[in-house]
This record gives sequence, structure tokens and C-alpha cells, in this order.
Amino acid sequence: MTAAPQHEPVMLREAIDALALRPGGRYVDATVGLGGHTSAILAAIQPDGRVLGIDRDPNALEATRGRLASYGDALVLARGAFADIAPICTAHGFVPVDGILFDLGVSSMQLDTPGRGFSFRRDEPLDMRMDPDGPTTAAEIVNTYDEGSLAGLIWDYGEERNSRRIAHAIVERRPIHTTAELARAVEAVAGRSRGDRIHPATRTFQALRIAVNDEVEQIETALQAAEGLLSGPGARIVVISFHSLEDRVVKQFFRDRARDCVCPPRQPICTCDHRATLREISRRVAKPTDDEVYRNPRSRSARLRVAESVVERQAA
Repeated sequence: MTAAPQHEPVMLREAIDALALRPGGRYVDATVGLGGHTSAILAAIQPDGRVLGIDRDPNALEATRGRLASYGDALVLARGAFADIAPICTAHGFVPVDGILFDLGVSSMQLDTPGRGFSFRRDEPLDMRMDPDGPTTAAEIVNTYDEGSLAGLIWDYGEERNSRRIAHAIVERRPIHTTAELARAVEAVAGRSRGDRIHPATRTFQALRIAVNDEVEQIETALQAAEGLLSGPGARIVVISFHSLEDRVVKQFFRDRARDCVCPPRQPICTCDHRATLREISRRVAKPTDDEVYRNPRSRSARLRVAESVVERQAA
């Protein structure tokens, strides 16, 4: 295996502060990647603290296992999607937990590793699967979706204003098998001006990656499951997202769980019997500092939200 690429975890200080870590605690990094956040959590909760790291990419788990081998049994690694956090935690005896971190989106290793098909900076097969055994590749979507479905996907997940023109160009150029072919198809209709900071294919590649890995649909499932794993008042869920759609899902979930009533606003009497189960630590989203964005441009779209449990956990 080649050496792991250099990795700077996004909003590391903010995430660690938001988790309110305590020595001896039990925590889950639901998107372990190269283990940057995991390493910082482990360092802060010793002695006796433990972390369960989850990732669907076996290469990421292997790299993290090697990097953090010195922590021994304090680190448990499991392969799986973050939406499956509940059964994974149960299978490894990590119930309840004192905090859970979700760092959504693609990892630096996946972007930088040749052959994965996440980046238009190299010419390679269109893949984009975080789990290399996943059922659908980006090439399959590009070459089988009808033009309307492609346009909708690129608009919904990429927020690309040229989605219809791009979808038409893709269909006209099929079959498209490589990242360079797709990037050229997008650039042909979206154009690129001198000085543009973002390549015109960026949003299309993002949209395909999200669709291939079913990322948005998994978030609410994961958050619902995570809430049920928390140990009690003060236990926290921290989410770093990189896309406005992801952030809206997280924001709405936290807001709904922080309300005592979810009845329609015009209803005069509450009939829902809903009670708040979470408390938002701040209603304002946290963003990376200018210094971090300068050091690590991939952090520029990151958004962090945090909520903590207000419910006493029932004894098993």
C-alpha cells in the first residue's frame, strides 16, 4: 500500500471543542477517513477513553489503523455506511456513547488517490464510489440516465445553474467513460473565464458523487439513529457538512428535535405531545477561519452544527 497522503482535518479545533470531550468517554467518528479527527479525539479522552471509527472505504480504514496503531484497543474500526451507525455500534458494544462526529463529503485520500474517479484533475475511469464494492458508478449514471433526470440531479445536488445544458451535452457525447471526457463535456457548455477559482465541472462532479454514494438520503437516517445512541444530557452530535442541501437537512433535524411542539403554527392547541430531545448549542452555523481556508482550500464550503441531548437515557 502506498503511503497515506498529507491530510488536514477540516475544522479540527472547532469539532473537538464542540464534542465537549471528557477523559474516559466513549465516542464515535462516523466518517473516519484518514483519522485526523479520530486522532485528536483519542488524544483528548485518555486514559481509558475509546473511539469507534466507521468508514465504508476499506483503504481509509487500513490507513487509519496503521497511523493510530499506538492507541491499541482504545480504537475500534468498522467498515460500513454512517447510516448504519446503530447496528455497527451495537455489534461493537458502543452503546451508549458520549458524542458522535459526522464529517460528511469526500475525503482528501479519495480525491487524491489515482483511479478512484473523484477528480477531474486526472484522466481516469468515472467511478466515485466511496465503497469500492458499491453497486453504482458515476459512469453508469452518466451513460444511462435520461437527459431530464441528469439535469435534475446536477441541479439538486450540484446547484449548477447550467444543469440543463450540461445534461444535454453529456447525452450528446455518450458514451463517456473517463473524468477528462466528462470535464470536457461540461466545460464545452459552461465555459471557463480567466481567473475563475472554481473549475466549471466542480458542481457536476459533486452532484454525481453525492448520487453515487446516496449521501443526502443517508443523513437523516444517520441522525435519527445517532440520537438514540447518546448516553444522556450533555452527550453531543457534531456534523460538518460541505453542501447547502446537506446542511439544510442537519439544520432542520436539530431544529425539529429542539422544539417542544411541532404542530402547525396556526393550530391553537398542541396535540402532538412532542417534547424536545436535543438542544442546539448555537443556532448560528460555524464556518472555517480565513486562515484555515488559506491553508486548506477544500475547507472553504465547510459548515459545522452541534446539538446535545436533553433526555435521560432509559436503563436497558
